[in-house]
Amino acid sequence: MKPTISILAITVALAGPAAAEEQLSVVGSWSGLPLHKQYEKPFWDEKMPAASGGQITAALTTHDQMGISGGDVFRMLGQGVFDVGMTVADYAVADSAALEGFDVPLIASDAADAKAMVAASRPLMDEIFADVFNAKVLGVAPYPPQVVFCNAEIGSLEDLKGKKVRASGRMTGKLLEALGAEAVSVSFGEVPGALQKGVVDCAVTGAGSGYSAGWWEVSTHLLPIPLGGWDPVVTAMNLDKWNSLSADDQTVIQKAVTEELEGPAWETAQTALATDVACLTGAGECPTEARDMVLVQASEEDQATARSILVSEVLPDWAERAGGDWGQRWNDTVGAATGVQIELK
Repeated sequence: MKPTISILAITVALAGPAAAEEQLSVVGSWSGLPLHKQYEKPFWDEKMPAASGGQITAALTTHDQMGISGGDVFRMLGQGVFDVGMTVADYAVADSAALEGFDVPLIASDAADAKAMVAASRPLMDEIFADVFNAKVLGVAPYPPQVVFCNAEIGSLEDLKGKKVRASGRMTGKLLEALGAEAVSVSFGEVPGALQKGVVDCAVTGAGSGYSAGWWEVSTHLLPIPLGGWDPVVTAMNLDKWNSLSADDQTVIQKAVTEELEGPAWETAQTALATDVACLTGAGECPTEARDMVLVQASEEDQATARSILVSEVLPDWAERAGGDWGQRWNDTVGAATGVQIELK
């Protein structure tokens, strides 16, 4: 028996230790919305294990299933409560005003422009997440453009004046107020009730999100102007966890997120908007059940007015609140990529 045992021992030694399996605890974005159902869940349940040969798996839930607010996700991620967090960057602006500068209304009119804006902002975003949230950014995927649902008759952007409007982010709220509306803070899940009871007259969210959440049941008019930007969802890993992984595992995870999660979400973002508007209004081809909201097209004058307010009032206000040299850094990166420059004081 001894020679046999020796041969086996040598064989095992040459083969080296079996690779350790890694199970990540992952908290995704809203469980009922298309980004999670179509991209996040298939990625963590199937594509990540496949990309790693079964060595990296995930225990996946979402912040709404956990009963925590979107604003808690990155804070808890930094504390090591879970390994990976995925939520809207705008939910975390209470911890870093600088984050507001990465989801600017009206600048990106299509998915290609939005993707370029995100790419230009990534070095700054990486810095914020490392310093503020002890986190490593793995990817950024878009919700569709944040458009306006109203349970009131409107015919233009001008008609938002005097109305109570749920904003999708702080910068959107500033823009709404500059347009003469009253920006109201209401969580996504509470919006249908708020529209129905008249707590708000209108609300801003992604067209697909509003369709999936049934906002068409309590809204009559849809204004598909990107008044709330593209609401980018950041996928980030706790930095201590990231640093504990082998270089090979880091490479596998980063490559998989970029190619199998982030990439596909961007590829379908533009066509998703057209489909979502068609499904909400019946104006176009809808693969599911079309609704009958009134489609209100923003005029060139509407868009010019809103953009002028953005550049002259909203962005300078953000630069002042962000402090330091954030305004200039934004001009040198995002601004240079989009052709928009903040008028700094």
